[in-house]
Amino acid sequence: MTDPFAAAKAADLLHVWHPFTQMAAWLAREPLLLVRGEGAWLFDEKGNRYLDGNSSIWTNLHGHNHARISAALKAQLDRVAHTSLLGFANEPAALLAQRLIGLVPETGLRKVFFSDNGSTGIEVALKMAIQYFQQNGEPLRHGFAAFDHAYHGDTFGASSLGGISLFHDRFAAHHFPVTRVRDLDGLATVDPSRLAAVVIEPLVQGAAGMRLWPAGLLRDLETWCRRHGVFLILDEVMTGFGRTGRMFAHQHEHVKPDFLVLAKGLTGGYSPLAATLTTQRVFDGFLGREEDLRTFFYGHSYAGHALGAAAALASLDTFEQERVLDRLVHLEKVLAGCLESLKRLPNVRAVRRCGFMAGIELGQVNGQPFAGQSQAGARVCLAARRHHLLTRPIRDVVVLMLPYCVTDTEIAMAVGAIEKSIREALGNPGGKKVTG
Repeated sequence: MTDPFAAAKAADLLHVWHPFTQMAAWLAREPLLLVRGEGAWLFDEKGNRYLDGNSSIWTNLHGHNHARISAALKAQLDRVAHTSLLGFANEPAALLAQRLIGLVPETGLRKVFFSDNGSTGIEVALKMAIQYFQQNGEPLRHGFAAFDHAYHGDTFGASSLGGISLFHDRFAAHHFPVTRVRDLDGLATVDPSRLAAVVIEPLVQGAAGMRLWPAGLLRDLETWCRRHGVFLILDEVMTGFGRTGRMFAHQHEHVKPDFLVLAKGLTGGYSPLAATLTTQRVFDGFLGREEDLRTFFYGHSYAGHALGAAAALASLDTFEQERVLDRLVHLEKVLAGCLESLKRLPNVRAVRRCGFMAGIELGQVNGQPFAGQSQAGARVCLAARRHHLLTRPIRDVVVLMLPYCVTDTEIAMAVGAIEKSIREALGNPGGKKVTG
């Protein structure tokens, strides 16, 4: 029987360069071609189904082919797919900006600047911070502080903030200078009068392997920033829209940022879109006559994309009408209970959870990490496909971040698949630890 997807798979192997993928390994095996989604499940071209264990790289919130979001996209498509936000307005983007501000009424955030993805959302905040101080009497405030193991994106500005050597070191010669600190105590050695902003992923560092911040650190950081007149930029690209159990991570500690960057789950996983929220103070610092050149000369062709904004509005409707945040209280408890079994596995060094997301760190017999090239995490995730689970590792940390539509049974199935895959991929079905 002729494979109707043969041409697509051949074209992929011939022409597609996949992100964060060693292409030599990719070219050595048949591509896994995903052709359909329904709820928490994805289907390949052969009809096999897989639980979407990383929410399609942390973007999908309510499941695939969600009726409300799909209908909103179709309705918007019948009107217009895209109009420029450069000098024009569109209804979905305007209403979305209003809804986003309405989600954070206690923060003082009042304005929304749209872009395409998390990296560009961070770039917006960085450039706004620098330009604000340049044209409002503090031009020496042009530096940034960020944290070890941080990840804020791959464009050069966002990458400059990054603190993960694997992703960032080879480009270091082209990055702008950043003051890097391990924790809040590290800021004591910094001259705050030269800082425009401090940037942080609140509560948990995702790409660092789901590393959790100590309770209270975010609130203390806000206090430090206020004392020294430094802007606080919160990167909630991953943690936003329920992932930590609240709509936004900063709400756990009642923090008021100067910039809040959102992307990934913003559209429910349907369309690229990012938003950088900021205060009236920052906005007012850019007002003036045309000849004053105080305009924020930055933008993207698809900023405020009407289709993406329509999807985002439907996603926010889903939060309200399906009482998603209330349901997450139960899902978090189920996930926490299921993860207990993984803590007893010989090759699990740690299980870290924040809200409805988890990282399972793999290790060797003496409690130390595997050697840098072990690919233990990748081997476990590849093995998980045999147990109908799709996810990706961050080096040797297996990430589990499921859509909110999953059932208790599906959560247990996902964790069970990881347990079986650890035993199989690391060669220890009897429970003996693997070393090396």
